Amino acid sequence: MLSFTLAVFFLIITPGPAVLTAAGFGASYGFRRSISYVVGLLVGANLIMLLVITGLSAVVLSAPWLRFVLVAASLLFLLYLASKIAFAGTKIAFVQSERPPGFWSGVLIQTVNPKAYAVMTSLFTGFNYAPDAFLFEIITKILIANAFWLPIHLLWLWAGVQLHALNLSARAQRGINFAMAGALLIVVVLSGSSLLLPPA
Repeated sequence: MLSFTLAVFFLIITPGPAVLTAAGFGASYGFRRSISYVVGLLVGANLIMLLVITGLSAVVLSAPWLRFVLVAASLLFLLYLASKIAFAGTKIAFVQSERPPGFWSGVLIQTVNPKAYAVMTSLFTGFNYAPDAFLFEIITKILIANAFWLPIHLLWLWAGVQLHALNLSARAQRGINFAMAGALLIVVVLSGSSLLLPPA
């Protein structure tokens, strides 16, 4: 169980589409207005857990055309977000809009997030610490994952708020925008390419 807990921490805290957008929306709209988006991310993460646990994600990803559609949709959507990050002008913001992202935006980005599928599949198909108590293992894995997931994403959201509060120069802000966009694209391409590989 300890190795699973450590894996959860390191896999979730590493930058991916969810945490990068949480930080960006925190910078754009502030902490309170972005909470509903983070709650949507949490619900979406638990939906992916359910898909992995029930085996539905394996069924979907076993069909090459469905796997391609999922990866293509996620790449297009996240490429759009990355462009918003990179060309946000002199503001550190992922999406320039009068309305902050909401609950359903968070759910959507998780369901097309290739890193989320890769992480959840790794966590729930490996680390079999209670082979004779399947239900206990699944329940504790869900509880441990959520216990780390929420505070980590709230921390990234807070980091975005604090970054915006620094009032950096326009040049520095543009540099951060391009760096965050590049990081998002790298994570998406790496995790997306792993999903495009045929299942073993």
